[in-house]
Amino acid sequence: MFTFGGPKKAGPAASGAADGLVSDVTTQSFVKDVIEESKTQPVLVDFWAAWCGPCKQLTPVLEKVVRAGRGKVKLAKMNIDEHPAVASQLGIQSIPAVIAFVDGRAVDGFMGALPEGQVVAFIDRITAGKVDGGTKELLEAADAALIGGDAVTAADAFAAVLGEEPDNVHALAGLARCHLELGDLEQAKQTLALVPAAKAGEAPVAAVRAAIEVAEQAAALGDLAELEAAVAADPSNHQARFDLAVALNARNRRAEVLAHLLEIVKHDRAWNDDGARKQLVTFFEAWGPADPHTIDGRRRLSSILFA
Repeated sequence: MFTFGGPKKAGPAASGAADGLVSDVTTQSFVKDVIEESKTQPVLVDFWAAWCGPCKQLTPVLEKVVRAGRGKVKLAKMNIDEHPAVASQLGIQSIPAVIAFVDGRAVDGFMGALPEGQVVAFIDRITAGKVDGGTKELLEAADAALIGGDAVTAADAFAAVLGEEPDNVHALAGLARCHLELGDLEQAKQTLALVPAAKAGEAPVAAVRAAIEVAEQAAALGDLAELEAAVAADPSNHQARFDLAVALNARNRRAEVLAHLLEIVKHDRAWNDDGARKQLVTFFEAWGPADPHTIDGRRRLSSILFA
């Protein structure tokens, strides 16, 4: 897996979209070819670049699996060197990265060159919610409890799933999130460490990892009232505003987090080596691609960066 900015080499393998299941997508066609198309059937977006070695390993696997599915999903390939805006808006910082869109929104994803079996499993999960019977119901109940603020009940449900499926990534990530919500940072980290290395790049895991990093940041900050007073006294104090945003995130006040960090980006994009934008991307990953604040934040950030 590579971060953006690597050396550019020869181009990728040819697209081959004769069957209509695999195509190249541009910034201009993204809404039509991905957002609108995903309302009919799931669309996987493969973010790649010509200089990225793992991309050259993953893309043929994606094409093979998608074509073998005979229309179960479509694959849209986006060259981030030629079309960087969408990847930036989605907070993608390393490639290869695959994001699945269903009903017009991003619902899941992974990073890195996964083997064919894991790609098949990912598509199965996207198209059919690959969890059977009671396990699926338990996970749905756990997710609902966690969203509703009942981390204790959610933790019990996730633990029940893990009793049957110790490597269930959804349950491991969910249980780690529960520990985080309950204020047990160390237990959250220990739980996340149980995720198999081959699945460490999956979206739920990456989201919890980012949330843990954010929680560690917040723990190092001062009193919230002091930070609010510092910003009120000097609105141009970007460091105080940045610290306030991190502290507010720990209290789940995401709308205010967006307001403060976007204010910094708007007035001084270069501050602290683009620190405010980078922190926003970390929050987007921690909150998850479907969170309303992530969606709103990416839209507003894009309007500032590409105005």
